Amino acid sequence: MAARDSRSSRDRHFQRRLKAAIAGQHLPTEVELLRGMAFFKADMAVDIREFAERLSRRLKHQPRFEIAPLAAALDDLAVDQSEEAVRCVDSALEAASAFNDTAAYAARLRVRFYLASFGNSDAAAVIAGETASIAFTDVRDNRDFDLVPRALAWAVVANNLGNMRRAGFTSWSRGRVSRDLRSYAEEFEAVLELPEREAKRAEDKNSSDAEKTVARENAQQTDLSKGAVVVFRAIGNDSTSEGKRVGKEFEKLLKVPLPLPPVPDLTRVRKRLADEFPYAVAVIDDLLKRLVGRKHVHFRPTVLVGKPGCGKTRLVRRLCEELALRFELVSCGGLSDSAIGGTPRRWSSGEPSIAVLAVRRHHTAGPVVVLDEIEKVGTSRYNGAVHDVLVGLFEQETSSRWFDPYVQSACDLSHISWLMTANTTATVSPVLLDRCRVIMFPEPGPDQLDVLAPRILERLYVDAGHDARWAAALEHYELAALGEHWRGGSIRKLQQLLEALVEARERHGPRQ
Repeated sequence: MAARDSRSSRDRHFQRRLKAAIAGQHLPTEVELLRGMAFFKADMAVDIREFAERLSRRLKHQPRFEIAPLAAALDDLAVDQSEEAVRCVDSALEAASAFNDTAAYAARLRVRFYLASFGNSDAAAVIAGETASIAFTDVRDNRDFDLVPRALAWAVVANNLGNMRRAGFTSWSRGRVSRDLRSYAEEFEAVLELPEREAKRAEDKNSSDAEKTVARENAQQTDLSKGAVVVFRAIGNDSTSEGKRVGKEFEKLLKVPLPLPPVPDLTRVRKRLADEFPYAVAVIDDLLKRLVGRKHVHFRPTVLVGKPGCGKTRLVRRLCEELALRFELVSCGGLSDSAIGGTPRRWSSGEPSIAVLAVRRHHTAGPVVVLDEIEKVGTSRYNGAVHDVLVGLFEQETSSRWFDPYVQSACDLSHISWLMTANTTATVSPVLLDRCRVIMFPEPGPDQLDVLAPRILERLYVDAGHDARWAAALEHYELAALGEHWRGGSIRKLQQLLEALVEARERHGPRQ
């Protein structure tokens, strides 16, 4: 009881200081940042400037030749809060041997935190270790596990940043690290809270309402253990003529456990995809590693961002095919209102939400909805906004009880995977991006021509209704000609060149 009171007191103290930090009345300490406190005025640039100005003023009271470069670097940082300026301060801190006390250690840690937030994998690894050390002390001394999910999340973020750096990515969208960190922390927290929820469930057994809740949750868990989930438990207003009609549409799905897609042999899937998309192996690994250890396939909302024609949409489609997933491919160019979330049955144009349609069409609780070119979604709110609907469908809490205006009842859509493509994120709602993993998709280089051209050629023959064996191997002079006109980049352009080559072959007849 005493430990619980102490923890509650610490939480209240943290919340008070958090409000003060957001209001610009308190510069968070390094440990508070590790514990998840917001930056000064909730802005990293403002936090960096405040830190630089304060430390610079302090050092100038101790004029020493050895720390003059550090003071100069801090003055520059107070003007320019870029990653490069932070790196300069980091180097100056390491070189300033005369500045070697507790404050120096705190300054180094804070600078590493800034670098980690910019996407530096080495700094993120340091922050993961520091956070884990504090979490260990909390657990050992107070049985307080609150910081453990954040420490684990930092470790995953550091690993991901390292993989992306080795794959050639050197820049990240603003706020990506914080979004990924928050998302991973929430996932770890949900797993760690399971024993706590079980204990609370046991305490509520004497309540009849609690017993009903437990029975319902246990039934759902039983379905999950069998690889199936009941998506539709009722049809609203089923006594009306419209309700009866909708009930007839969904009679084969109502109260019926629908299967979840099992995870296949990921090694085989990876090999086939890597052979077809050798330039995007890092993206393939990033997607597939989320399925390791799972029984059923499910992806967090994910956006693949890359230049037009680089193969994003095809990779998503091939990923679904190799994983044996049922999917719906939706072009976002024509989406401009909230109809994606369903329209009421009372209208002649009434229809279920796109997620419910996918479940009904494919008879599975875990289909994939692919939103192609999400940046082209209309932003007008005249008839509701697509982004507002998607935000609700992406959240576990709301998607598991999604009220569909056509079904007029809560549906469990939490097992649907949302995969998106985008040429840019500049026009995508920040609120939507905040709930997604954003993965940068690379362009193939000219060194990939020998691998990509034969595969595209085979596909052209298959699409034309011919046996793939009709696609005679490309001659050296044909590859050389292709290389002169394709220097990497858009696969769409390479396909157009190969289509012209096929036409030329057919015009001149078979080769002798």
